[in-house]
Amino acid sequence: MTAEKDVSQPRMMGEVRKDRIAQMIRKAGFLSSADLAGHFGVSEMTVRRDLRELEDRGDLRRTHGGAVLGDGGLPDPVPAPFFCERQNRNAGAKARIARQALALTSPTDMVALDVGTTVLELARLMVGDARRRLFTNNLRIAALESQAEVYMLGGRIRPAAMSLVGPVAMEQAGKLWFDTVFLGVASISGEGIFDLCIEDAEMKRTFAARAGRCVVLADSSKFGLPALVQVAALEKIDTLVTDAAPQGAFADALAAAQVEVIVA
Repeated sequence: MTAEKDVSQPRMMGEVRKDRIAQMIRKAGFLSSADLAGHFGVSEMTVRRDLRELEDRGDLRRTHGGAVLGDGGLPDPVPAPFFCERQNRNAGAKARIARQALALTSPTDMVALDVGTTVLELARLMVGDARRRLFTNNLRIAALESQAEVYMLGGRIRPAAMSLVGPVAMEQAGKLWFDTVFLGVASISGEGIFDLCIEDAEMKRTFAARAGRCVVLADSSKFGLPALVQVAALEKIDTLVTDAAPQGAFADALAAAQVEVIVA
């Protein structure tokens, strides 16, 4: 007798995936369909179907290219308010971190700046100096009123982060050499640094590989948070600038990786 096929298994896997998607968006605030498809190894069509069902359940709200928190979360479904909300969160700590990070470079250094709220705070401190040359894939930095020379990498625009990503941006960054790169992260732990977007993570890796010094800017709320994709191990980082001293196993991992920790 031929055993009956368990038709419930794909349905069960789909339910687990949808539950996980809902959890991730509650943590991140916004994730794109492309990022979710890459994370789960399914098509974007499957992700869009999952998002539609989750929206029907009231767990989230779909947007162009992804989804944000549902009712009781963000008031506006577009990604920009999410960035503003993150920018205001721990604003004092981010300002202190940015001021401390500024002291790590000289005005004549070639500096790369990626996306992130704390990196943007650092950029605001740098653009007033006409001696500086800054390289970035961050459209928000490019839009600042600047006396510094700001070089913008080309590539595909990712509206959620106002970043330029993809093969063109990576190829251009790969032809340059920077004295220092400043990276923002979604999470940092004993396992390394993490981000919420696969394409932004690729750009961070490219920047780090082309810099003499890799500096991560992360306030202590980022310690140990869950995130989508690993950018690099701690050994790839030279300096962490933060607002509170890491503790326990995390501190031990940073010491073992010889990461300089600066508390602002």
